[in-house]
Amino acid sequence: MPYKARTITAALLAAGALSLTACGGGSEADESGLSTVNEGSLTVCSNVPFKPFEYVVDGEYTGFDIELTREIAKGMGLEHEVQNVGFDGLQSGTVLAARQCDVIAAAMSITDERAEKLAFSDPYYDSPQTLLVPADSTVSSLADLSGKKVGIQQGTTGETYARENAAGAEIMSFQTDAELFQALQAGNIDAVLQDHAVNMDHTEDGKYRISATFETGESYGFAMKKEGSEELVAKVNEQLAALQENGKYQELHDRFFTK
Repeated sequence: MPYKARTITAALLAAGALSLTACGGGSEADESGLSTVNEGSLTVCSNVPFKPFEYVVDGEYTGFDIELTREIAKGMGLEHEVQNVGFDGLQSGTVLAARQCDVIAAAMSITDERAEKLAFSDPYYDSPQTLLVPADSTVSSLADLSGKKVGIQQGTTGETYARENAAGAEIMSFQTDAELFQALQAGNIDAVLQDHAVNMDHTEDGKYRISATFETGESYGFAMKKEGSEELVAKVNEQLAALQENGKYQELHDRFFTK
């Protein structure tokens, strides 16, 4: 059964009214009252593919994160644009500092380390870490990975968890989920350790299975500039609350996670 997102916390229902602060300077405020990277649009940076959160269908970006931010943009009276960039540039905040985008939407877990350089929205999704293995694999725990190869995506909380807990395993780093899964298919690694929903998506044909789940207490948030994005954070939280109240959040959740 696919992992269910928790109901968005009550914090989403209490987005405060903050004084207007420009998101990045250099552009006129649009009808939303915000100064955005591209006037009239909410520009979102993501790391594709990371199905079911962000991926491409018929040349168009989609996924839970993408469609959720599309609805947020609509509620703010803005168009919606997506930029695909490397995950390191996302978690470091480099893309925001360079004014490449206004918001990062990339299944990014809120951590103390990241919060030192990024401002986060209220949490919108909870996810444990899991092990994905071939259906006939005997690996059912981190201890079983001793002397074996486990793949992770570089810069993620999955990498941190693997390095801290998979003693004896050879940890192999990849840039994207697509590269991770290809390595597993080719037999170059014995397991993939990453977010549950993404691993779960690779089990549909029955050739791979989730062999272990690790409750790490992680929640995803949309990230914005640490300084100067107070009004944008408040408006994103306001829209998240509205989407929860009007049922659109649940509609999108069911679309991408209910099999």
